[in-house]
Amino acid sequence: MRWVAGTSDGLIGSDGEAWLVGRAVTAVSWYGSGWVVLADDGDVARIHGAEVERIGSVPEEIGRAVMAVDRGALVGTSNARLAAVHGDGSAMIGSFDEADGRDTWYTPWGGPPDTRSLSAAVDGRLFANVHVGGILRAATPDGVWEPTIDIDADVHQVLADPVDPDHVVAATARGLAESRDGGTTWAFAIDGLHAPYARAVALDGALLYLSASTGPRGGRAALYRREPRSDRFEKCDGSLPEWFGGNIDSHRLAAGGGTVLFATEDGSVLLSDDAGASWREVLGGRGRISCVAVAASEGGGP
Repeated sequence: MRWVAGTSDGLIGSDGEAWLVGRAVTAVSWYGSGWVVLADDGDVARIHGAEVERIGSVPEEIGRAVMAVDRGALVGTSNARLAAVHGDGSAMIGSFDEADGRDTWYTPWGGPPDTRSLSAAVDGRLFANVHVGGILRAATPDGVWEPTIDIDADVHQVLADPVDPDHVVAATARGLAESRDGGTTWAFAIDGLHAPYARAVALDGALLYLSASTGPRGGRAALYRREPRSDRFEKCDGSLPEWFGGNIDSHRLAAGGGTVLFATEDGSVLLSDDAGASWREVLGGRGRISCVAVAASEGGGP
């Protein structure tokens, strides 16, 4: 299974490929036959094989998250905004700026919030996570964005199930948030976790992976797995250390096709091809890792 890691010195592939060398890669998403990438200066590019095609750049704000859509990409940005980037122009999405509850969004440190993660369900519904502002849902990028969860759940990443259009999960300060009705209602789960503070979540079929720690500064961080039809999390161990000092952060955990990988704060990428039972380091010494991604099946969605 192919995978990539976004680093402070370009995008690195599972076969040793390197793209955008010399530039920091902020976010990456699979788009069906390649990758869509957000670089630190706001440029958005599509990568297919050895070809790198610049799509455009984010206007006005700093890019934080990227997701491929028809003709281009959506980019979550600073100041809790959303941009559409495509070959014939780029613009901030006004309907996202007008979302209900915007005046209640905040950050614990007093600065402006960010649009931290984006995901699309297989039926086309879109989900955007604002930190701190909950999870918003819309049918189209320029449609009505409606809030779906208590903003004080402190959501760090939202992920729509690539198979079930009604299944949506999120890593939050209260553990895993999970919806079985497309984000209309949410339930929280922490059974088996040593601490509830969760930063990253990934799905591989019915297997779910979640990172957890004691708080925003990390400390006793670990990766957990939840088996199908189970309500309890099990800690991934194998060859992993008992605890990681820093958080396994949002966008630094990915899974698909039997492959699971995550990045640590010290710049290592660890991979498992047996559902988290054993691990090996597949990348290190390439600078800071900002994101990882696993390729979906050819022809699949982001």
